[in-house]
Amino acid sequence: MPPTTKATPAARAREIAPILKALSDENRLTILLAVADHESSVTELMSTTGLSQTLVSHHLKSLRENGLVIATPVGRSNVYSLCCDAIAEPIALLSMLAGTDDCATE
Repeated sequence: MPPTTKATPAARAREIAPILKALSDENRLTILLAVADHESSVTELMSTTGLSQTLVSHHLKSLRENGLVIATPVGRSNVYSLCCDAIAEPIALLSMLAGTDDCATE
């Protein structure tokens, strides 16, 4: 779509929904928050999350497919980092929600 054409709300929703679905899983969100803190290997993510290698890899696949993380080859393994600065700020804001009672429902 040309940059001058504004996508309809429905078209934008179709693009955003898979990303939100990826973020809605607690394990994927945990991995994303860990990677936001610092670039990590699968082994480091296993230690941080308590998940098995298979589950970490499974969740990383979804995060990669949705463009949220990138893998950089380092030796025989990959190091994962956030895709871009555009996701860093929303992830930081989501992280802050966990530490505030202002948004909690009673």
